[in-house]
Amino acid sequence: MKRLFLLFAFMVLQSVAVFPQGCSDAGICSLDSYVHDNNTFKNIISISPGYAVGDADVTYLTGALSYTRIVNPKWTLNGRVTYSQAEGSFGTRGQFGDAFATAAYIVKQKELSHWIVNFGAKFPFTQSNLKINGFSLPMDYQASLGTFDALAGVNYVYASLSLSASVQYPVININKNSYIAEFSGTDDFTTTNLFERKPDALLKGEYNYSIGRFNIRPSALFIYHLDEDSYEDIFGNRQEINGSEGLTVNGALEITYSADNRNSIELLAATPFVVREERPDGLTRGLVLTISYNYKF
Repeated sequence: MKRLFLLFAFMVLQSVAVFPQGCSDAGICSLDSYVHDNNTFKNIISISPGYAVGDADVTYLTGALSYTRIVNPKWTLNGRVTYSQAEGSFGTRGQFGDAFATAAYIVKQKELSHWIVNFGAKFPFTQSNLKINGFSLPMDYQASLGTFDALAGVNYVYASLSLSASVQYPVININKNSYIAEFSGTDDFTTTNLFERKPDALLKGEYNYSIGRFNIRPSALFIYHLDEDSYEDIFGNRQEINGSEGLTVNGALEITYSADNRNSIELLAATPFVVREERPDGLTRGLVLTISYNYKF
């Protein structure tokens, strides 16, 4: 059972790992959210295509490939690569987004409860300045936020309940976005020229219920953006974006079907119930649907 609870921790850290890429849009908060305990297999490969709907009728086709290694009953490692294609009034543009490297370690274990420490990093594949026909695109069309991030969290598991707290801190900003709303002909998106974002903090609660070959996991996520984001205006002055600090509350439901000890399929549906007044980072998904195939060996 140690492996079961250790892999629960990846739900926490991976949620944090991608909430600038996911939790704020209620989408990829389920990265490696749950894997059935199995003493035979120590490796898991997951393929996760998805679909999402954002503001201004922007739609997304997403994908992710992840590998999990169960090193021993206390240590689990994970690597993940993401892809996102956005389609809307500006056109269609796709790009690999980020790579994530995370680890989970059990530091305290009792009969029914576990404490798990999570840590890792996010590495962007793009500087968030994808264009179409030479025209700058808002952050809603970008596959990454263009930051190298540090991730840390703690997870408490008691029986079927999992509670977690995590933080994501941008360490290095390589964002070169050049979108200026005044030159775009629309007011659907906020100016994000040379965008700089602030850290996020996450609280998450999840309940795990199994029946036969099915595992059902409803969850609630509370993500607080800790300060106002900013951009550089046409005069070279940095401007804070009022309303970009604040709370996002997401709800998600994950259902996993295990065909056998090796193969399982996971369905995720997620949506936000509370959003920030301004979301210049482009994390505006109102609905996210994802299906994942997991293979153990």
